[in-house]
Amino acid sequence: MVAWGGAFDRRFFGTLLPARGGILSMFLAFREEVEDALAGALDSLGYPTDDLGIEEPPEGVDAVLASSAAFRLAGVAESPPPAVAADVADAVDVSGYTYLGGVSSQGPYVNFTPTADYYADTIETADEDHGRLPATGEDVVVEHTSANPTGPVHVGRARNPIVGDAVARLLDYAGHDVDRHYYVNDAGRQMAVFTWAYETFDEDDFDEPPARDRVEYDLVRYYRKGNAFLEDADPAKVEEAEDEIQAIMQGLEEGDEETKARVTEVVDQVLGGMRECLARLPAEFDEFVKETRFMPEPTRDLANTLKEMDEAVFEEGAWQLDLGEYGIDKNLVFLRSDDTSLYPTRDLAHHQWKFEHYDRAVTVLGEDHTLQADQIRTTLDLLGEDTSQLEQILFGWVNLPGGESMSTRAGTGIDLDDLLDEAISRARAEVEDRLEDRIRDDDLDADDVDRIAHQVGIGAVRYDIVSKQPSKAITFEWDDALDFEGQSAPYVQYAHARACGILDAADGASDTVDASLLDADEERHLVREVARFPGVIEGAAEDLRPHQVATFTREFADAFNQFYRACPVLADDVDPATRDARLALVAAARDTLANALDVLGVEAPESM
Repeated sequence: MVAWGGAFDRRFFGTLLPARGGILSMFLAFREEVEDALAGALDSLGYPTDDLGIEEPPEGVDAVLASSAAFRLAGVAESPPPAVAADVADAVDVSGYTYLGGVSSQGPYVNFTPTADYYADTIETADEDHGRLPATGEDVVVEHTSANPTGPVHVGRARNPIVGDAVARLLDYAGHDVDRHYYVNDAGRQMAVFTWAYETFDEDDFDEPPARDRVEYDLVRYYRKGNAFLEDADPAKVEEAEDEIQAIMQGLEEGDEETKARVTEVVDQVLGGMRECLARLPAEFDEFVKETRFMPEPTRDLANTLKEMDEAVFEEGAWQLDLGEYGIDKNLVFLRSDDTSLYPTRDLAHHQWKFEHYDRAVTVLGEDHTLQADQIRTTLDLLGEDTSQLEQILFGWVNLPGGESMSTRAGTGIDLDDLLDEAISRARAEVEDRLEDRIRDDDLDADDVDRIAHQVGIGAVRYDIVSKQPSKAITFEWDDALDFEGQSAPYVQYAHARACGILDAADGASDTVDASLLDADEERHLVREVARFPGVIEGAAEDLRPHQVATFTREFADAFNQFYRACPVLADDVDPATRDARLALVAAARDTLANALDVLGVEAPESM
């Protein structure tokens, strides 16, 4: 066992002591020292330093970081990678560093171990802000969900707000100033049909009441009634209705305020209901940006610019961009023959606005928007915009256990509200079953059961969806999502609740803790997991992959449970100094788990 020397002052329950030298993350500070020492060693040996190959060490290696640069340098050195790694390790000078304590080679890897201060400072600085990185000064807009306001949020769209909200949270933790936007399609034909139907029909025209007592469930009946009328009514009546629908579209195109007010009355009501639904996830927005904001002038000016481009063609009664030269085999249609714009035209104006106001623009889209995403990016390039600002996340569909896709086009008829209700109901049944099996009474009343059922049920849905790589289609399975013993939200949440329980049961602890007493393998492993959390945030934010944080939470819960089983904290035979050191580690673990779950938008229950 390696003893960690030194004592530190840790106040468990709320007082934040500044990290030594103002360092917010021991892991990031350690990595910087590794990079500096390794670059110096490579330079002294005459090797290039442009790619240090810093990564996690191979499994079973007692180190915090490793370098695989020997693979790359073998050709330059004309020597096998293990020999190069040994030479590099011998050349690394660890003197003068605060956290870099040792270096060795094993096979083709150079492995780096920390000092005792690394572990002590990790526990000292891991507080309620653990994982939050320093401000970058970068303004980022994350646009997600943006489902058309034609009715309740369908479960097929659930992955968009869950992934989008997690991406926004992740970027916020990474130090960016983040705005969350919902782009509202309030100018297309769908909304013109909806407005006409809302003004044409009344309650007497419906046989069934709304499915739920919320406004979007009421109003969606008008939209469906209108579409059914346009498909089946007398042709003369349909023609009359189409004239009215066209007039609405033309009024919006011309910026007519009266027409805009008519559409807004419908749109805002439906959005209000959709917002209530999304808040259950939770997924909240800083702004609902409407298409009509870019009409008429910005869209009209843009359409005129597009007409003048070499790629512009007038075919099949519409203005289009032929993007075949850029590997896109379908034209982008941007203007109808009656001079009304289309969604892509307004979206281009929207992106130009985002580029003007933000340093980065992140858009979360379903895989069915792949063509649209390619067309938009290519056209923005042709317009001279810096599309390095634009980052697009495309996600695959969520499938039902029977293999049926949860897409809106599949017509499964499952609303997001239904899914969340089912999740809470199943979680409540699981909690009640587990309570019946408990030997002791934890004094949990009905309100506690309701709270836990909500936290676990909603958390299970979010976690199961966000934990998968976005580009892959997934099948949602209730048994997996709600498995308290598996790789799930309840499993991680229970680890957090267990940490809270230990701290609640502790009747005080010393402010001064000796970190050298935490020398068990399970203790050291848990401290390493605490320390690397900021690095996980940094890497996941750089890649826009919140599922990497979900993976970390599962690994962290495993490490905490191993520590819990091997290292009693409050047992009578644990000496007071060891008890206090372990309590400090539990507090650091609690804060790490709470913040990691917060990035994912999953609640961290204090009891379960």
